[in-house]
Amino acid sequence: MTSSVPPPRPFLIGVAGGTCSGKTTVSERLAELAGEEHLALIKLDSYYITRDHQPIEERALANYDHPDAFDWPLLNDHIAALLNGATVPVPIYDYANHTRSGDVRMVAPARIVVVEGILVLYEPRLRERFDLKVYVDTDADLRLIRRLTRDVAERGRTPESIVSQYLTTVRPSHEQFIEPSKRHADVIFPQGGLNEPALDVLLARVRELVRVA
Repeated sequence: MTSSVPPPRPFLIGVAGGTCSGKTTVSERLAELAGEEHLALIKLDSYYITRDHQPIEERALANYDHPDAFDWPLLNDHIAALLNGATVPVPIYDYANHTRSGDVRMVAPARIVVVEGILVLYEPRLRERFDLKVYVDTDADLRLIRRLTRDVAERGRTPESIVSQYLTTVRPSHEQFIEPSKRHADVIFPQGGLNEPALDVLLARVRELVRVA
């Protein structure tokens, strides 16, 4: 006999923090523990607005740490769909060309949905959906070093361009938008993804959710 009891509403976790704070480390540890059949991971970077109408020189100068850089309506529509049991086509962003690639990644609903990104606790409509709000807090000098290493190795950028971008847009946006969003967090991780005791607490909550799924 088939049960008529509907599946539980997905548990929605928001993981925010400054650039290279350790958000990805925390989110991917959760995903690894739960398994893709139990956890759907959504990254805010996938929802940068398309800039196909701009020359690449203009795209390179845009402020990618400002709230206006993101397609919030699309992200909110996708989260609503996942919470209602639908699969969504998440855009794939092309960092080298500063616009969407045109490809998508199909993300299926799961018992746990994690949304990770610098401003996920900033946008009110998205923030109100979260069952648990996490802010990953890491010192600015360590975040800058990590960003330099990552963007040179993975995104084909020069150290000079990275430092210029950091001083011009990244740091001001962090101070104006990202850091203040910390006040909305239920849990703050000092030292980011390297804080094993704090991570263990979050992992225990995920284990509990997976067991009752």
